[in-house]
Amino acid sequence: MSKDDNSLAHTRWNCKYHIVFAPKYRRKVIYGKLRRLCELKEVEIIEAHAMPDHIHMLVKILPKISVSSFMGYLKGRSAVIIHERHANLKYNYGNRSFWARGYFASTVGLNQKTIEKYIREQESEDQLRDTISKREYIDPFKQKNN
Repeated sequence: MSKDDNSLAHTRWNCKYHIVFAPKYRRKVIYGKLRRLCELKEVEIIEAHAMPDHIHMLVKILPKISVSSFMGYLKGRSAVIIHERHANLKYNYGNRSFWARGYFASTVGLNQKTIEKYIREQESEDQLRDTISKREYIDPFKQKNN
């Protein structure tokens, strides 16, 4: 047994998942309510980071809840909350389908520290890559003025 194991009546468990999902229209609007929705389902957020175009979460989910039912609940309830609090989104984005279809989920296993670090540092890595790729190049099709 590891110190990360949890227990229910007759069960020891350690179910952690790295989950990535995206808003349909790639706009960073409101993600704060996700934490409260997770608490209501007794899902522990170990690490999470909202990028402008997607969300990474490292979560611990009770074994009695499937990942697919949790994600359906999280995306469904958060879309309703977002549209209730920000009614203008309904006009900007049409119906209540705020999130893109699908998600990525991977079991964590013994890689928890690596995944936590990846989620925590992803935005700075993206910013670093963006600054490196923004170099100005000489246009080979333009004539030089001598």
